[in-house]
Amino acid sequence: MDQEILNALILPLLFSLAVGVYGFIRMPEKRGPLLLNLMLLQLVGVYGLHLEHSTTLFGLLSVHCAAVFVMLVRHLQTPEPLPQQHS
Repeated sequence: MDQEILNALILPLLFSLAVGVYGFIRMPEKRGPLLLNLMLLQLVGVYGLHLEHSTTLFGLLSVHCAAVFVMLVRHLQTPEPLPQQHS
């Protein structure tokens, strides 16, 4: 059963990480919802880890968590653009 959880979660987590990094770089206006979706996928992975403990899955979730944390910190450090005033 240990390998089944890993097989079920490895591709979605890697895909979400790749798409998350791409979306974070290319679409700065959609960073908030993107980071929320990445955190929700992380919760699914943590639930899978809770069901079946695996060091490989733990390592994958650690990498995913570190990447999301770095993107979140970068997002919080980026100043919000000021609204444009039309004359």
